[in-house]
Amino acid sequence: MVKKLTVTILAVLILAVTAACGAEQAPINDAPEQQAQDTDKTESEMTGMMIDETYQEQDGVGVIYLAGGCFWGLEKLMESIPGVVSATSGYANGQAGEEATYSNVSTGLTGYRETVRVEYEVDQVSLDAILFAYFHVIDPTIENAQGNDRGPQYQTGVYYADDDSKAVVERIAAIEKERYEKFVVEIKPLERFYDAEDYHQDYLDKNPGGYCHISQEEFATVNSMIVDPGDYPRPAADVIESTLNEAQYAVTQMNGTEPPFQNEYWDNHERGIYVDVVTGEPLFSSGDKFESGTGWPSFSDTIDINTIFFNVDTSHGMQRTEVRSRSGNSHLGHVFYGEPRVPNGTRYCINSAALKFIPYDQMEAEGYGYLMAYVD
Repeated sequence: MVKKLTVTILAVLILAVTAACGAEQAPINDAPEQQAQDTDKTESEMTGMMIDETYQEQDGVGVIYLAGGCFWGLEKLMESIPGVVSATSGYANGQAGEEATYSNVSTGLTGYRETVRVEYEVDQVSLDAILFAYFHVIDPTIENAQGNDRGPQYQTGVYYADDDSKAVVERIAAIEKERYEKFVVEIKPLERFYDAEDYHQDYLDKNPGGYCHISQEEFATVNSMIVDPGDYPRPAADVIESTLNEAQYAVTQMNGTEPPFQNEYWDNHERGIYVDVVTGEPLFSSGDKFESGTGWPSFSDTIDINTIFFNVDTSHGMQRTEVRSRSGNSHLGHVFYGEPRVPNGTRYCINSAALKFIPYDQMEAEGYGYLMAYVD
């Protein structure tokens, strides 16, 4: 790393070498810059205040601020989620008194993060869904970088603007922290946010071939979301322990495996859906269940791929792909590919103790009527 350079030299080096997000932008001198902050405000006056001069609160509309590397791709992804009414690229939580312009932020010296303000209709999409989509496309283990971008301005972070959002953010962050040995995403209240220059807004719509660190596969996965995780939040640990039986707790919370052919659903042929026993989140349909001969419930597909989290499992001297539930982070089983007995070659091998079966004729009453078509 280069040490003790002047701000001017450092800015030139970073813009020329590391700022992939700005590689395809218009020249800085030719671009309209955001209006400078009010220089009459002292640092002490601004510190601790929540500042977002362009945000207008609306009834029924929530807001969250997400830093996930280059804001071009994250803005595009968030705009693609039904229920999101707007996504605005900008700069969040930098040092008070520092001017929030791209040229300044790109030096990496201001403390600002490239961030997207996401406004969403709370009766159309939950904050849970937005946050899980965000975590699906970032690497939460890398500090000051995402994709090809390097520098403090690309640090990941979730910044909340009210107490209700704080509670949801902290709950989802706690689940995500369990999935990784290292977790460096900033979880903080919003201090300040300034819109990025106009040429950054809707950049990928204006430049379809522009740089984006989010893959097309990740876009497709998020856009295929059917089940809203906000309807199935994970209970507190003591509630989970008190409501699950011994086998259910051992499997879902302690990564256990039940005996083959000696479990509840391995030979169940009834129509319906299988949900996470911890949260009730829908996972599998009887329409995708098949006899694998293994003695465990086997499925060729999920109802909604977003409800599943995949994890590398090297236990017992093997390398397998573990399957966990999204909202509950329950251990479900494993997935295997290249299976000749399955048309698509995929077999989800799932523990019965991790599931609760909802018969087809009870789905409507149990609140799963919207998924009845996925059983047929």
